[in-house]
Amino acid sequence: MPAVSGEPDARDDAALLRAHAAGDPDAFAEIVRRHRDRLWAVALRTVGDREDAADALQDALLSAYRAAERFRGDSAVTTWLHRIVVNACLDRMRRRQSRPTVPLPETDVTPAPAADRDTALVVREALATLPPEQRAALVLVDVQGYAVAEAAEILGVAEGTIKSRCARGRARLAVLLGYLRNPDQDGNVPSPMRKEGGA
Repeated sequence: MPAVSGEPDARDDAALLRAHAAGDPDAFAEIVRRHRDRLWAVALRTVGDREDAADALQDALLSAYRAAERFRGDSAVTTWLHRIVVNACLDRMRRRQSRPTVPLPETDVTPAPAADRDTALVVREALATLPPEQRAALVLVDVQGYAVAEAAEILGVAEGTIKSRCARGRARLAVLLGYLRNPDQDGNVPSPMRKEGGA
């Protein structure tokens, strides 16, 4: 039963998705409202660029909107949504690799302490150098806190694959970011791209 205007919808995600497939005009919007922040975080951290992440998320939500009646309920709706978002991000990253561009610098409306902000930018740069599959696994497990089994379900691969992708990604990040433990004499943190020669 749809929520009374102004009250939260009490239906669970699966019921909302079924209602959407049956023609309820508000059901999908409620699903998006519930999960948009986490889906956005996954998209942004996977793609590493706000504009591409927004485009990937929009593509994913449009796909989910259209595919709702094919949802079989084999997994949670949130897992299904995350899988669609991650796949849209990976598709966008593959397209971007075939047509590289120079992204504009990001601006953030929430100021952070300079040292924290610099470190966050350096980590984001390093994360962006990882292969898309490793990056997606690390974002889900290490950044978003998903269990390995959940990340495997979202990405549609075996748990062992997630573990190995995370291990290889962490090893690469350790090489790229190891100097953070020993900043230069002035306390400056250089870019890993300069330290690693752009690789």
